[in-house]
Amino acid sequence: MSSDSQSPIQDSDEDHVADSVELGPAELIRRHQQGVWRYLRVLGCDAATADDLTQETFLRVLRRQNFVQHNDAATSSYLRRTAYNLLVSLHRKQGRVQTIVESSVLDEVWDRWAGKDLTGNFAVEALRECLSALSDRAQTALNMRFSQQATRVEIGKTLNISDHGARNLMQRAKLQLRQCVESRLNTDE
Repeated sequence: MSSDSQSPIQDSDEDHVADSVELGPAELIRRHQQGVWRYLRVLGCDAATADDLTQETFLRVLRRQNFVQHNDAATSSYLRRTAYNLLVSLHRKQGRVQTIVESSVLDEVWDRWAGKDLTGNFAVEALRECLSALSDRAQTALNMRFSQQATRVEIGKTLNISDHGARNLMQRAKLQLRQCVESRLNTDE
């Protein structure tokens, strides 16, 4: 978030629809780097691959003679499409048979999730706040599952519940998280 505690989502539309806003390379990278990196992570890249492809995305775009920055939303979309194409090329080079949803579908999901917040910071902060509102047991279960890749049996043993109890706890916690995050994102549009 910015220093004045105003979310990028709360900025006025005028800030995002300026005609042909030409940013220098450093400002372009500063403004869009986190968003491109997070987009690549959503596509399934590990952190190192996302780092490499983010860097390659900006190198490729900045080397283009005909690249024109119209506004933040259009630039962000163009950068995501470039990153997507680089990922598809990487998968082809590695001989992966991994299907990635078409970029237009992903862009629609990304726009719904991140909105005008080019970096996704607002959504990440909403997730953090909602996660901290869960019970300690729910936080432990989700942390074990998604950070430590623990099985339901391991989670159940740690929390002194059955593996079915662990599954139910995680399902309820994920539902609470989804509802909380959606509520926060919808109230700040």
